[in-house]
Amino acid sequence: MRVGELAAEAAAALAGDDAPREAEILLAHALGRSRAWLYAHRDDAVAAATVTRLRALVARRAAGEPVAYLTGQREFWSLELAVTPAVLIPRAETELLVECALQHIPQGVKVDIADLGTGSGAVALALARERPQARVLATDASAAALAVARANAARLGFGNVAFARGAWCAALGRRRFDAIVANPPYLAADDPHLAQGDLRFEPRSALVAGGDGLDAIRTIARAAPAHLKAGGWLLLEHGADQGRDVRAVLQQNGFVEVFTARDLERRERVSGGACRAV
Repeated sequence: MRVGELAAEAAAALAGDDAPREAEILLAHALGRSRAWLYAHRDDAVAAATVTRLRALVARRAAGEPVAYLTGQREFWSLELAVTPAVLIPRAETELLVECALQHIPQGVKVDIADLGTGSGAVALALARERPQARVLATDASAAALAVARANAARLGFGNVAFARGAWCAALGRRRFDAIVANPPYLAADDPHLAQGDLRFEPRSALVAGGDGLDAIRTIARAAPAHLKAGGWLLLEHGADQGRDVRAVLQQNGFVEVFTARDLERRERVSGGACRAV
């Protein structure tokens, strides 16, 4: 078979509007090439072993497995990150958390940043790239997740990121930071989305936080003031319908200048507040 024929076959075997794009991603992965290469070589013949490999990948995707886990990678903030089923798949909407953090982290000065529940290291590495003078501490309760994040930092050449294992602020020791960021679990235990799409394959501990989805956010907000410098910021990603509740949690724990930012679809997605000066 030829490249173009194989891409069409794979797309036909997949469902949804993203089928052509996903088919190309899987084909490029099977070939060890870029998607751009596919367009320039549509008439090239494909080895039988590669055809077999692609068909196996397509069958797994058709059964629901996330493309990111099948290829072992996902782009975030223009960084090509390795991902495994031990970590949450980085998503474009989380880039808003990075944008909000950068608005509150000055450039050109030494600052301390903590990324709680770092997973693949996506947020920590994005901040480390944009603020090269910062010292970034990436934490996670999962040893497997930290291994993925460490490997990403090493492969991408980031020397200003350190790692610590522990749940939320418990991993921070006695240090204080200019900013603490987190994309914690925020789905309720009975959220129907957990039985749909990629979420079925992602680590439940990175998705679910109690009966209303806010347990992790409450835990972080209570502990964060003890780990923030005066005027330091806590910034949290959350569900689109949780903005009001998260703002209330922040205010109840003494944060000031509390705000919520909306994503490109105008959904409330990130909330934050400053630590009151003492």
